[in-house]
Amino acid sequence: MTNGGLFRLTRTALMAATCLTATPALAQEASVEDRLDRLERLVEGLIERLDAEADSHRAQESEITAQREEMRQQGAALLAATQQLKDRQAELAQQIAEPPEQEDRGFRMGKTTVAYSGYVKVDAMTQRTSGGQLPATSILRDFLVPGAIPVGGEASGFDTNFSARQTRFIFNTATDVGAEHKLKSHIELDFLVTDGGDERVSNSFVPRIRQGFITYDNWLIGQAWSTFMDVGALPDSVDFIGVTPGTLFNRQPMVRWTKGGLQLAVEQPETVVTDRAGRRIEAGDDTLPDFVAKYNWTGDWGRVSLAGIARSLNISDDDFGTGSDSALGYGVALSGKLNLGKRDDLRFSASYGDGIGRYVGVNIVNDAAIDDEGNLDPIATYAGFAALRHLWDDKLRSNIGAAYFKADNPVMFTTDQVSDESWNAFANLIWTPVAPLDFGVELLYAERMLEDGRTGNLQRLQFSTRYNF
Repeated sequence: MTNGGLFRLTRTALMAATCLTATPALAQEASVEDRLDRLERLVEGLIERLDAEADSHRAQESEITAQREEMRQQGAALLAATQQLKDRQAELAQQIAEPPEQEDRGFRMGKTTVAYSGYVKVDAMTQRTSGGQLPATSILRDFLVPGAIPVGGEASGFDTNFSARQTRFIFNTATDVGAEHKLKSHIELDFLVTDGGDERVSNSFVPRIRQGFITYDNWLIGQAWSTFMDVGALPDSVDFIGVTPGTLFNRQPMVRWTKGGLQLAVEQPETVVTDRAGRRIEAGDDTLPDFVAKYNWTGDWGRVSLAGIARSLNISDDDFGTGSDSALGYGVALSGKLNLGKRDDLRFSASYGDGIGRYVGVNIVNDAAIDDEGNLDPIATYAGFAALRHLWDDKLRSNIGAAYFKADNPVMFTTDQVSDESWNAFANLIWTPVAPLDFGVELLYAERMLEDGRTGNLQRLQFSTRYNF
């Protein structure tokens, strides 16, 4: 009820009271008027009180309204700050998912940014071979090459070796040639499968070039991993490759064009032939490059690659004295890495080819044989691997994997002393106490079978320390 309404109600009540109490006697008129005056003053005082209280309520309402406006402004500011934090978090997540290019972390020389990276890796392994003692210079003392597993001899004892030969140095440059073009280079060195050094005194092994190429916009020119190979599908192993029998593995000079997920390349040709005595001959008579096409699909689920290769295999009369010949070699490969939740991924590869032996299992068999008429007979191969990685936490992970290889050798032309099958399996545990440093331990078993049915195996325990820089 408003102040005016209350006043009118009070007035009405007073008038009613006055009427009820009035008498016809003139003697009482003065006293009634006095009482009415007092009542009127009382009502006016009450009205003033009510007005004061109303003013107080209005002041409180204004204060509450001001507090509400202040809280609304504070809430809006808090929402804006929260959004800024979310945007920064997304930016950091993007930087982690797609780290800046390596040359951005280097130093500037004129228009060229220079950067380097790589790792120091020290391996200690003890291994035993069932088919014969390993030579002191055997590549098997560094990493698994199935074609080098001894077959047919007496079982060896355990051989222990220490090595830092996988240590790698990478040198990158990026030159400013304007916003419309990108010009870069990549040089990579390590010390595997090279001459020099000895275990007695120095272990001073000669460095070798692994990769050396230039990239200009969508073009790569130089020595790099073959386009037919999928480096991103290789498992997280302590061994250099881990699943060698089932792996496409090759580095060579090439010219490659990339557009989105599509890659087209012409690569160095090299026909490798098995002669009638089972020996390996590198003919060196190639006339056309190896042609490779690959397409990569990527997404939150992982990535998958499909690749194909076409080759012209060639020999000349001076190689075998049987005349010149050429044959078609070809192959297909499906590979990739699939994310299985937040802590697991599956890496795999499957390939088939006719005349692609030098690309498979570190050239476990050759590309072709020579038939009775001196013609090339391409050798068919089947290969594949699968590896599962699990992250136990941010510092500990483990991997298990297995690989298989099978050749369809024309035994009548190659003899039965060539590799027919090979397989291997491994399991490891890798601990990362700080981000750049890994300590790993791995158990590995590998086997090779010849066409005559004889087999040889390798059993290995390997420890590794690797510092990435």
